[in-house]
Amino acid sequence: MPIITKITVQKKNKERYNIFLDGTYAFSVDEEVLARFRLSKNKELTDFDIGEIEYEDEIRKGFNKALFYLSYRMRSEHEIVLYLRNEHEMGDASIQETLHKLREYGYVNDEEFTKAYVNTQLRTSDKGPQHLQMALKDKGVSPGVIEAMLETIPFEEWLERAKQVMQKVIQKNQKQSEMQIKKKTQDTLARKGYSGIIIREVLSSQAIDRDDDEMWQAIYTQARKAHNKLVNKYEGYEYTQRMKQALFRKGFQMDNIEKVIDHLAKEE
Repeated sequence: MPIITKITVQKKNKERYNIFLDGTYAFSVDEEVLARFRLSKNKELTDFDIGEIEYEDEIRKGFNKALFYLSYRMRSEHEIVLYLRNEHEMGDASIQETLHKLREYGYVNDEEFTKAYVNTQLRTSDKGPQHLQMALKDKGVSPGVIEAMLETIPFEEWLERAKQVMQKVIQKNQKQSEMQIKKKTQDTLARKGYSGIIIREVLSSQAIDRDDDEMWQAIYTQARKAHNKLVNKYEGYEYTQRMKQALFRKGFQMDNIEKVIDHLAKEE
C-alpha cells in the first residue's frame, strides 16, 4: 500500500494541502478533509481510502464554491446545481451531497429564496404574478413553492399595481386616443405578466381623464401623421374618406375627426 511521505501547504491557498505518496505528488485536500481522515506522514492508504478522500474533498470544494456563489445573493437549489455542474464540472452525486450540506447549514432554502425574490420584485419592479411565476420556474423552484408564495399576495395588491402601470401608459401617450391608450395598456400588462381578469378590471375601472386641450392635441397629432402619409397619394373625397377611416380606427369620435380635417385643410 502507498505511504504518505510528505504533506505540504499550498502557497496560494493556505487551507489546502498537497499529499505525496511514496515520494510523488498524488492529490490535494482541504484542511477539513485532512483532519477528518487524520492524514499524516507515514500513514498507509488503500485505493479505497484514496477514492473516499478524493470524493469527500470534491464535496468540500463544491461546498466552498457554492458559498462563494451565494455570497453575491440568494440562489435557488437549481441555480447552485447548474453552477457546480457547468462551471466546475462536478458530478451529480457530489452535487447532491453538497446540496445536503448546504441545506443542513441553512445556506439554501427554496421557500426562503422564493419569498425574498418575490418581495424584491414587488419593491423594485411592476411585474405581474405570471411573470414572477415564470422567472421562478426558470430558476428551478417547484410549482408548489411558487404557488404557495404567490397566494400570500392578495388580488387587490396586484390590481393596484396594474392600475399604476396604466397610469404610466397614460402619461407616456398623451397624444393618442383613449382606444390606443387602452390597447397599449392591455399589451403592456400582458407583457408584464398580469392575468386577463386583472387587465379587464383595470380597463373597465380606470378613467382616462383629459381636458379639451389634451384631447385636441391627441387627435391633431394623429391626424397630422395620417395627413402626411395620405396627402401626396389622394385628394378630394378619397383623401377625406381615408383620413376618416384612419382616425376612426384609432378610436376618435367622428365629430372630432371632421373638425380636425377641416382644421388641417385651413392650415394647408
